[in-house]
Amino acid sequence: MLNGKMSAALVVAGLLAGAVSVGSAFAGECPADKMMPNAREPVKFEPTGVTDNVLAALPLAEEGPMLNDRQMRVRKLVIQPGGIVPWHSHADRPALIYVVEGEINEYASNCAAPITHKAGDVAKETHVVAHWWKNLSDAPVTLLSFDILHDQADKAM
Repeated sequence: MLNGKMSAALVVAGLLAGAVSVGSAFAGECPADKMMPNAREPVKFEPTGVTDNVLAALPLAEEGPMLNDRQMRVRKLVIQPGGIVPWHSHADRPALIYVVEGEINEYASNCAAPITHKAGDVAKETHVVAHWWKNLSDAPVTLLSFDILHDQADKAM
């Protein structure tokens, strides 16, 4: 039997997955005319003003033969005003990011313009995305990150 937090996290993940698969386009996407490979170079920022707490995790080795060494996680990130989630890749770690509250800008490797994400938006992070995020507002931003982690030593946000 799963504990209450794990059950709640899985319910939220399922609802998000359902909403995403049934809904139309993701909010806060790169404008089509700004999409291009290598639109941004990696930057070397350290995490600033960010807390990152794993709310629940589920080892996936027992869930299917292709899921060995992978973990499904739900994390809560709070980014303070001026806070930065540093440059990182999703080459081996797909994720969906739900913006619970606030507004934050994403600077993606495949987009020549900043992408603004607002409360209620879901950002999809796939193998083609490397990016960083910054809170330019005067209020904290809260994100829920639903990702599939492969490298347990991966400390990237």
